[in-house]
Amino acid sequence: MRSLLITVFSILCLNSLAQRITREEYILTYRELAMLHQEKYGIPASIKMAQGLLESDGGNSRLAREANNHFGIKCRNDWNGETIAHTDDAPDECFRKYESAEASFLDHSEFLDNSPRYQSLFDLEPDDYVGWAHGLRRAGYATNPVYAETLIKLIEDYELFLLDRGQLPDRELLAREEESLFSTPVAIIEVDPAMRVDVDNYIVTEKTIGGYVVGINNGIEFISARPGDTFESLSSALGIPVKRLRRYNDADNFQQPHSGEHIYLKAKARNASGSALLHTVARGENLRSVSQLYGIRLNRLASINRLRPTTTLDEGMLLRLR
Repeated sequence: MRSLLITVFSILCLNSLAQRITREEYILTYRELAMLHQEKYGIPASIKMAQGLLESDGGNSRLAREANNHFGIKCRNDWNGETIAHTDDAPDECFRKYESAEASFLDHSEFLDNSPRYQSLFDLEPDDYVGWAHGLRRAGYATNPVYAETLIKLIEDYELFLLDRGQLPDRELLAREEESLFSTPVAIIEVDPAMRVDVDNYIVTEKTIGGYVVGINNGIEFISARPGDTFESLSSALGIPVKRLRRYNDADNFQQPHSGEHIYLKAKARNASGSALLHTVARGENLRSVSQLYGIRLNRLASINRLRPTTTLDEGMLLRLR
């Protein structure tokens, strides 16, 4: 009987090990998703992948398996979705539960993008994974005192920094062929090309908010300001706190929108999408007006052009958009 029990236990252990996902498999599965989110949100793909690897134990943790939670995000007060109890810093803490891994990746990006304490990270260069790792630790993403060093080691051990440049880690050559990893292909969230609008040819959705038609520019929802609109009146109509609306649109406490100006409903992107690489400054334009035109964050636009946000622009000057 003892021999039989040992045999059964050994089989169960082997089955458990066989079901584990390797880190290489995890990278192969989610690399495109991480790169897509870098393009849309400005979060380095290397950081996103390393956080996913670490927080989910490469997709093998209980939170990842039972709740599709790949980033260890707790419920907090603003979460209205499903939850799961899990012991972390304290017993039976509330963690977010998602319908898919892709939903977890999306919520992680939105979580960082909309949290004030992480906003300084978006001023870093998109390939500054060291700065991002230490910034996440300082902002309190995790309580582990060596969290930053652990992320950096994962990025360098698996050459994840190549993802930030749109390249693939050489380690993938040692992994199994991608198509043989899983019987069910992983769904990748794609931004509909029809919704990526050209600055001279806006495509407007049928969606309206507060009587305003919502359009998409650089992947970000916006409305066009009308004569007499203020951030206070738009805040009331759109249901977005006025301070947040001003922050999304890089407006100080004294600025008000002008007629026809794009007013974004979420934080702008870090780079222009599509084929636009440069902008020729027209008379009267400033960095903020250009940032509103392309849906790019003001500080980011200033940084990639080595300018201050308040720098006066000369007509005919060329500005980089990414």
